[in-house]
This record gives sequence, structure tokens and C-alpha cells, in this order.
Amino acid sequence: MAPRHVGRRHTAVIAASSIVGHIHLARRLRVMLDSDLAELYGVPTRTLNQAVSRNASRFPADFAFRLTRLEAKNLKSQFVTSSSHGGSRKLPRVFTEQGVAMLSSVLRSRRAIEVNIAIMRAFVQVRACGGKRGAGASNRRVGGAIRRSVRGSLRHDS
Repeated sequence: MAPRHVGRRHTAVIAASSIVGHIHLARRLRVMLDSDLAELYGVPTRTLNQAVSRNASRFPADFAFRLTRLEAKNLKSQFVTSSSHGGSRKLPRVFTEQGVAMLSSVLRSRRAIEVNIAIMRAFVQVRACGGKRGAGASNRRVGGAIRRSVRGSLRHDS
């Protein structure tokens, strides 16, 4: 999707399908991988995890946790490609919806705020669809709803 100009800032509208597709189940919780979040925020995964480590008291175990080797293996087996998920020596950290919300308080940037709003809307849409991400029509509806919401919030924020 083409970038939009909001005031003097150059902001890209985040495609909802790219967010919804990165919400996974781990320990019966909806979570997002640290590498996926880092990509959305436009920072290296290492930087995101350093910010979390420096602010560990903001991320209790029900907000963020490291996957076990078995959990990581099972999650990776669900990926069609593992482009950004391979090669790490550490087990991936995952964030629940509450953990993602807390990230905006440690990643203080305009992009972090905009991305967090879009991610929160994606979690809400996944819940509204009963957590079923597999259906293409459902993803298109979710994608359209979030794109409209993000565009609206970008217009109102300018």
C-alpha cells in the first residue's frame, strides 16, 4: 500500500492482514513474536528485547515470556516461510495483547504509537471473529476494517 503523508510526517498505513497473520496461539494465549513486532515497529529484534529487559517490571509473565524449545519448534512449523524467524540463538520472546500494549510505553516513538493502535485493533478483530484466522474471507474483512480504522486515526491525529 502506498505511504501517506500526514502533516510533515511520512507514515505508511499498516496492512491489517500482515498483523492478523502474525497473531499466534501459545499456551492457549494469543501472542505475537518479538521478531514480528520488531519488524512492525521498524527496529531490530535485539533493540526491542533490550528495551523489554531494561523495563522488566513492566512485563510480567502474563504479558511476555520466552517460548520453550518445543513451543518454538511447533510455532515455526506453522510458518509458510521462516525468513525472519531463523538463525537466532535465543528462544523467541512472545507478547500477549497486554504485553504489546505495554511496549508503547517503552518504545517511545510516533511509529510505535501508530503500530500499537493497529495491533490492538487486530487483536480485537481476531477476538470478534472467534479467533479463526484461517478463513480468507474473514481475513479480508478484518484487513479492511483495520485499514479503515488506521486511516481514520491517522487523519484525526494530524
